[in-house]
Amino acid sequence: MTKQVVWPKKTHEFQSNHFDSTVWNDYKFRDDDIVIGTYAKSGTTWTQQIVSQLIFNGEEGKNVGEISPWIDMRVPPKEMKLAAVEAQTHRRFVKTHLPVDALVFSPKAKYIYIVRDGRDVLWSMYNHHAHGNAEYYKALNESPGLVGPPMPPCDLPELEYFRRWLAQDGYPWWSFWENVRTWWEIRELPNVMLVHFTNLRKDLSGEMRKIAQFLDIPIDEKKWDAIVEHCTFDYMKKNAESVAPLGGVMWEGGAKTFINKGTNGRWKDTLTADDVARYERTAVEQLGKECAHFLATGEMAKVRE
Repeated sequence: MTKQVVWPKKTHEFQSNHFDSTVWNDYKFRDDDIVIGTYAKSGTTWTQQIVSQLIFNGEEGKNVGEISPWIDMRVPPKEMKLAAVEAQTHRRFVKTHLPVDALVFSPKAKYIYIVRDGRDVLWSMYNHHAHGNAEYYKALNESPGLVGPPMPPCDLPELEYFRRWLAQDGYPWWSFWENVRTWWEIRELPNVMLVHFTNLRKDLSGEMRKIAQFLDIPIDEKKWDAIVEHCTFDYMKKNAESVAPLGGVMWEGGAKTFINKGTNGRWKDTLTADDVARYERTAVEQLGKECAHFLATGEMAKVRE
């Protein structure tokens, strides 16, 4: 007997200084839509660039930040974003940072969720927050429709920032564990693919081929080397203005600040042994051993609970 697929259902709205999940209630899905999800700073922009290159067969100059919007970001207003994506005629690919249960889920769309070790995520988040400029805080805290407290300034050193983020599950952003856990729970759905940041770094071409296969996008072998090159960190850094959201205008130093280092392990010189143990213990408590192992390594190996 074929097992019946149980599709995720939206159970709540998620609204804050960053989010307005109600946009999904009015989003008109197309059957070939692609939704790129992450907690944030996990390789979202990288994956958007990969998908763009696959869809447009290596075409350069595509403004990924413009054509692939963060659909549940509170600004600009949802009416503007919905009208923009509705007008698109190419295969659409949008991004979300929501947990699954705050989304309207389409059985026909394809979902790619990118995972990265939370310690690496946090170091990228810190850079993102620390370099936010006046435009960044104005957009989040002064635009109409603010829900909840405003985004606070980044006023802690990296170590204390990490400790508070871990102790308060994502402060001042949103829950890390909830985000990862809800996507992990649907990993076996036929239209969901989990991708790990570490695996993209180890074998970019191989992981891109897997993504192309998942998305049913044929590969033009004559252009493949160029397509992969356009998805390397060096290329994206050189062309940051066409990759970063809004061309990087919300960060000191612009788009090249947003496309920062693309590396892992920067936390190793800062976190103490106790910090590492606390993080790893929390990961297992929140996610279970199998998911925690995947989060840390990118390996789907079975782990005894």
